[in-house]
Order: sequence, then structure tokens, then C-alpha cells
Amino acid sequence: MAVPVTVYPPDEDGGRRVRLHDGILGRAHGPRDLFALLEQAGWNTDEVTLDGPLIQWRGGGPDVWQPGGGGR
Repeated sequence: MAVPVTVYPPDEDGGRRVRLHDGILGRAHGPRDLFALLEQAGWNTDEVTLDGPLIQWRGGGPDVWQPGGGGR
């Protein structure tokens, strides 16, 4: 089974594109934004963890929100 959420590397503004299956949900600038996007898509974020199996991180994990790997 494919991972339903993909978080792409940070862009020059520190935003990370968030994809749910085949559609883009928006851009997140931190974990709070990511959870807000998932809630808007109908997810119960109480059941989602940043390092869990439902999220695939590209270009750095949940601590990377700046280009080049810096945390936020």
C-alpha cells in the first residue's frame, strides 16, 4: 500500500508542499500547518504522528522546515 501523505522538501520560503494521494493539499510551514491541512481533508489528526507510517518525508524529516535542512 502506498503512503497516503507525502511532504516534499522545503522551498525557498520554508514551505513544504503536502500531497494526499493524487492531490496537493497545500503548503505547510511547520507541523501545525501540516495537521491543519490534514484536518481540512477530513483526517482525525489525533491518530496521526509525524514519524508514523502514514507520512512520507522527502528532503528531510518532520524537523526540517528550511531549505538546506535547517529546523524551524
